[in-house]
Amino acid sequence: MQRKVDLKEVDQIIERWGKDSSFLIPILQDIQDKFRYLPRPALARLQEKLNLPLTRVAEVATFFKAFRLEPSGEHTCTVCMGTACHVRGAPRILDELKRRLKIEPGETTKDMSFTLETVNCLGACALGPIMVMDGKYYGQMIPSKVKSVLEQTQKPIKGKKK
Repeated sequence: MQRKVDLKEVDQIIERWGKDSSFLIPILQDIQDKFRYLPRPALARLQEKLNLPLTRVAEVATFFKAFRLEPSGEHTCTVCMGTACHVRGAPRILDELKRRLKIEPGETTKDMSFTLETVNCLGACALGPIMVMDGKYYGQMIPSKVKSVLEQTQKPIKGKKK
């Protein structure tokens, strides 16, 4: 279910930044925003256009946890596992997500709908446990709220087909 990589789109991203290798990280960020991961053909094109060794591009892409080399789901669900969230029940939230999505942290559902992640802290400790769905924070989560957040997330936007 991977989207075909249109190298023209990659070229447009590179052109926006220019061929200066000092812009490697923001170019990688834009590529990932476009494809939801860093496809191998896009990395090869970037290496070619910026005149960098592919090992340098791969080194940067694998160093930062924010970059993905595998496709991610349409929706990203993140659970904070920091101390404050942990003691307030984050492991139970994570267990409920794993049960409902049938995946482990770092994995994506087979239908490419959801990617499940954990982080060590989201900086909103007073609201813990915290779950973030596509950038929207859900504070003071309890396992019984997980189902409704997942259902709400899967509802198609009016006028937009899934």
